[in-house]
Amino acid sequence: MDKPMSQYAADAPRVLRDFLTYISTIQGKSAKTAHEYYLDLRLFFRVLKRNKGLVDRDMPMEQIPIDDIDIPFLAEVSLSDAYDYLEYMSGERPTQQNSALTEYGLNSTSRARKVSAIRAFFRFLTDKKHLLEYNPMSNLEAPTIRKSLPTYLTTDDSIKLLESVQGEYAERDYCILTLFLNCGLRVSELVGLNLSDFQGDTVRVLGKGNKERTVYLNDACKLALERYLPKRLTPHDRDKNALFISRNRNRINVQTVKWLVKKHLGQAGLDTQKYSAHKLRHTAATLMYQNGVDIRTLQNILGHTSVNTTMIYTHIEDSSLREAAAKNPLASVKPQDKPS
Repeated sequence: MDKPMSQYAADAPRVLRDFLTYISTIQGKSAKTAHEYYLDLRLFFRVLKRNKGLVDRDMPMEQIPIDDIDIPFLAEVSLSDAYDYLEYMSGERPTQQNSALTEYGLNSTSRARKVSAIRAFFRFLTDKKHLLEYNPMSNLEAPTIRKSLPTYLTTDDSIKLLESVQGEYAERDYCILTLFLNCGLRVSELVGLNLSDFQGDTVRVLGKGNKERTVYLNDACKLALERYLPKRLTPHDRDKNALFISRNRNRINVQTVKWLVKKHLGQAGLDTQKYSAHKLRHTAATLMYQNGVDIRTLQNILGHTSVNTTMIYTHIEDSSLREAAAKNPLASVKPQDKPS
């Protein structure tokens, strides 16, 4: 579960708590987003203090306190400080905390999110609270993110995955996979589903930024739910409304869903390094687009704020386009060999 806002008081300075409250209550950011911003800014402050010699250089990063961060300190922060921080993120920061096998250096996507948190924080200080005379991060650019085409399962591989599901919780896992492959849900959206979200052939989905959307259920989804619900474990009272229940009788969590998807991919003989729970969302989107769903409709189904995000699916190789090219009556015409 996300950390409640009140629990930040132990180590977060007042100015950071005010910012987190602002993005949650005024901007309507989700608790998950607020928590990620908190973690990103906490690390930023820690790196700043270490780089400025305010703590022992050998002090473990996670032990550097941030409760003394105040406006005079922030007024001295420069664009160069942010560049030093990003240099640390790209070279020294471990990708997996507390792991002896970790690699170092976060990818551009992770660093871009941290830049977003920094820029939003300093905009808040200058434009909303007027605590700084000017915004030192106004020209801070995010790392360029290389956009790659989504990885997805073919129709045959998707069927193979579904047909391979077995085990004690087969009905639950089959239902999870079916919703992923047919509705294009994010993992966080799937684990957040409640029994009360279902109404006839629709389900209400709570997406990023607490934005709700309605997703229609096809026959495969309805049948999977009908077979799962009688086998649904009786949950603890606090999770009595949760759709998917773990063996511990709690609402199933994100990590468990990711694990079980990997398990079933392996049982189906599919590449567990290449595919994941999120790739099933890509699969649903790709198969819908390839079979005639227009881009605006797909945007609504996936819950994308901008259609530009959805447009990536238009660049995926479309078998129907290949077939159309092959059916051109001139496709078999070959150049004639001419005598030299």
